[in-house]
Amino acid sequence: MPFYESVLRPLLFLVDPETAHNLGLRAVSAGLVKARAPDRALAVSAFGVRFPNPVGLAAGFDKNAVALSRWKDLGFGFVEVGTVTRHAQPGNPRPRMFRLPASRALINRLGFNNLGADAVARNMEGVSAGIPVGVNIGKSKVTPLDEAAEDYAYSFRLLKEFADYVVVNVSSPNTPGLRELQDKEALTRILSELKSIDDRKPLFVKIAPDLTLGAIEDVVSVATELKLTGIVATNTTVSRDTLPTDPGIEGGLSGAPLTSMADEALRFVRELSSELVLIGVGGIMTPEDAKRKLSLGADLVQVYTGWVYAGPKFVPEILRTI
Repeated sequence: MPFYESVLRPLLFLVDPETAHNLGLRAVSAGLVKARAPDRALAVSAFGVRFPNPVGLAAGFDKNAVALSRWKDLGFGFVEVGTVTRHAQPGNPRPRMFRLPASRALINRLGFNNLGADAVARNMEGVSAGIPVGVNIGKSKVTPLDEAAEDYAYSFRLLKEFADYVVVNVSSPNTPGLRELQDKEALTRILSELKSIDDRKPLFVKIAPDLTLGAIEDVVSVATELKLTGIVATNTTVSRDTLPTDPGIEGGLSGAPLTSMADEALRFVRELSSELVLIGVGGIMTPEDAKRKLSLGADLVQVYTGWVYAGPKFVPEILRTI
């Protein structure tokens, strides 16, 4: 059995998930973790950007861009920073990350804990990632919903110059009211504001897997009308229907129980639009999961929970499979 699964992961799983996450991030930032990607012709181009391979690190791991120059050493073809909010915020009280090892899942209710757009901009300035970088932006908790557009706009103005693309996160379940911004009118207002600031910066919106098909149609309609670059499908789920029992823990569920929901949302979005660039994320726990997302219409894929469970070998294994 590989060293990570037999030794390192059991040790990390002895401490609470957020502490383990922070230890892992420090190790990556210090250059202590590397994984050689296979030397194969896996480069892809999307929205005018060349990706050395289509497998990226999802938002949520390197929230503050503290390890930006290191992710290429783990085989990633791109990395998404954030979620970043206009105002620095501590997030929800701890504990706020939970493992469900029997289900190969995580639940988080972090609440967009980050240093704020100004500090993240300073972290990104002058740093070369060596791979394309996305920035995921969200609404500050202190900002009322009716002022969300300007809150997003502040972060967008500040961070877009450091990003190959920007993702508008209106789908996290851990900021009160945030998912209401997926409604057609609210979403149009936010995205129109960002497009008025910079109509050329590639812009995505990240959707929840819990949306009804009708609500997904509305999002795709807005994205098409405003000429967005694409959609990230999907965020975590608030449903517990795919778990054997409800653990009674609030927050967003990720990992294997999310796989089918995220796949279905991705498939439906692709049915609705052949033009939008799709980033498939959610429930990629095996290389075959990643390959299936690509077959369902994803142009790029992202991993997080699968990488936590499988370790540094996961991305190279995905690349060998695809």
